[in-house]
Order: sequence, then structure tokens, then C-alpha cells
Amino acid sequence: MGHQETVYDALTAAHGDEARWAFGTGFDDPLAGVDATVPDAVDPADLGAYCLMLGDDALVLGQRLTEWITRAPELEEEVALANIALDLLGQARLLLSRAGSAGVLGRSRERAGPGVPDEDALAYFRDPDEFRCSALVTAPDGDFAHVVVRLLVAATWRLALAARLRTSRDPVLAAVAAKAVPELTYHRDHAARWVLRLGDGTAESHRRARTAADAVWPLTADLFTATPVERRLADAGVGIDPAELRDEVRGVLTQVLTRATLAVPAWPADAPPRGRAGEHGPELTVLLDRLQDVARAHPGATW
Repeated sequence: MGHQETVYDALTAAHGDEARWAFGTGFDDPLAGVDATVPDAVDPADLGAYCLMLGDDALVLGQRLTEWITRAPELEEEVALANIALDLLGQARLLLSRAGSAGVLGRSRERAGPGVPDEDALAYFRDPDEFRCSALVTAPDGDFAHVVVRLLVAATWRLALAARLRTSRDPVLAAVAAKAVPELTYHRDHAARWVLRLGDGTAESHRRARTAADAVWPLTADLFTATPVERRLADAGVGIDPAELRDEVRGVLTQVLTRATLAVPAWPADAPPRGRAGEHGPELTVLLDRLQDVARAHPGATW
């Protein structure tokens, strides 16, 4: 900073060809230098659809967590939930960008118009039946216990998946997974600490944690059922068959709930992954109305 330059000048100074963000930093691209060529013998449409599934899960769960900012029980928890939501938004951005580069933009490109990045077109200009997220992330939250139990399940599942995707034949997926593993480890451990605190706390906190687990457990029914896309990509060494995650995920969740003095609810039978086919309840429409409102009201706007 020069002698005559103020901190406010630094915050608004040009950063290359782009404006700086509020705190004077631009984005570092975690995929810089990564080969984005679709691997041999892999259908780009399959790769794009797979990235949509994982990106939509992250986007919608992150949006759910932002609903608790200003509502969390502690100020420190406000910061923690915001940071976890930002991590998930970052994962969604990379995965949706990969989906766009694989050519699965569909009608979102026409709706968004020229100049809108692929990830923004997919996040803001798809209708609910075009989203491929799981039932686990679309369900609305009840109380704070529901928030942390759902986060524990989602983070445990995503961490088990990301750890395996680090060896994907798709260099982009492998790089995204490598970046996500430490983030998801924090998400899982943060949620687990809260589940332990609530389950082994007061009679009321225990009751709420037990009720939350009973509500969240049925939402795991489709987490371990592979779609045809997932099977093909698993065979090609690009994706993971979610059935491979079942024992690890259930083992971790059982351990956490047992230590929290909570009864482990009965595991639901595997169910068809309807969310991966775009079948969602009205709660996703409500969430997307809030998420997409400004972008749709002012398409292509710059700020």
C-alpha cells in the first residue's frame, strides 16, 4: 500500500482484469492446470449428469444451512454454519462448472443468456425437476438438532465418496475430491461434536436429537442405490457405486449415535433414487424460489 493509499483504496483496487472482492482478494482457481479432457471411453453426458448429482447435493445443502444464519444457538455456530455452507457452495461451483463443460446445460443456457458462467446458469436457471439432488438435502429442517444430524449424515456420505473419487480417471473430479476431503472431514467432525453434545446432554436435548435421528434416517434410503449413470462411471473408473459406501457410512453413524447415548434408528431398505431423476417434493420449489429470485429477476446483471 502506497503512502497516500488508504485501506479503502486497496479494497476497491483492480485485480488484473477483474474487480476485487470485498476483502481485497480474488478467487484462486483450484483447478488451474488440471486437464479437463473427458477420459477415453466415457460418455460426456454421463460425466455431466454425475457432476450434476453431486453439485446439486452441495448447492441445496449449503442453501439449507444458510437458513440457520441468525438462528443458530451460539454466535460461534453462526460462523461455523456459514463457513460450512461456503465450502459446499465452492464444491457446487466446481462440480456444476464441470457439468457445464461436459455439455449438460440443457435449457438453462437459453434461459440464462450469453455471458453467464455455466455454473451460474445451472444453479439459477433450472427448474426443480431439472435438479438431481437427493431427498436427504431437499427436506426442510425442523430444529437445530435436525440440522446437525442431517449434516452428520450428509458429510459422512460425501466424505466417504470424495475419499474414493481422489483416484478417479477424470482429473477434474479427482482434483475436486482432493480439495473437498479436508473440508468434509471438518463438516463431519463438527456435526458429530454437536450430536454428542445434544445426545449426551439434558433430557430435552437428548429428546430432540433422538427425534431428529428418527426423522433423518428414512432419508438415507436412496443414498446407497446406484443409478445407471453411476454404474457406468464406476465400471469406467470415473465414479463410485454408492453401494460401496454403505458399510463405512453406517459404521461411522452408528459409532457417533452410540457414543451420544442415542438409539440407532432402523436402517431403511434401499429405495430408488427418485431425486436423481428429478422427482422432488414442493419443499425444493420453495428453496429454489429464494435461491434464484435475484438472478432470474436480473439475468446477466453484473455488480
